[in-house]
Amino acid sequence: MAHIPDGLLSLPVLIGGGALAAVGVAAGLRTMDDRAIPRVAILSAAFFVASLVSVPVGPSSVHVLLSTLMALMLGPGIFPAVLVALILQSVMFGFGGLTTLGVNALNIALPGYIMALMIGGLVRSAQSPVRAGVVGGIGAAFAVFGTGGMVALALWLSSSAYVPAAKIVLITYLPLALGEALICGMVLAFLARTAPEALRPRVAAEEVSA
Repeated sequence: MAHIPDGLLSLPVLIGGGALAAVGVAAGLRTMDDRAIPRVAILSAAFFVASLVSVPVGPSSVHVLLSTLMALMLGPGIFPAVLVALILQSVMFGFGGLTTLGVNALNIALPGYIMALMIGGLVRSAQSPVRAGVVGGIGAAFAVFGTGGMVALALWLSSSAYVPAAKIVLITYLPLALGEALICGMVLAFLARTAPEALRPRVAAEEVSA
């Protein structure tokens, strides 16, 4: 799963992941204004609740990430949204670890943000809600594989002894990618039909202030 606990990662991986996560969080906070805070809080809470539900897959377990959906609606705001949820999960339920917060936040948020940059225009300009959902679902699946790859990479860079575990992690992310694609695709199709402005966070903010 994406919550790497304390004691597994090497110091260079922890520092590097933490530094990159800090850059993402800073970018998210810089683009966030008072009007965006409720949306960030709601999606952070949705991620917090959804990722508490873990489904056993072989020797590991998986949970939905919602990273592409969050990034489409929040832009860089996905980084602070994910970080806050991970902090609360670690403190309240012991999910993941405190020393690995930066790496875990980066592994979850960055693939979703990258996919949102790649497919955002296609989703927002889709001729039908169904097409928006299909494109978004495909992007969500790729983001899941991105997270799995980053988790495996963090383990591999920390110790070669984790290579077998890293391979298992990648395999367990296959059913998660299918489920994530279905869930995010359905939500995006619904939003594209009922509230397309939700997929344009900056435009929505400008319309509110106008």
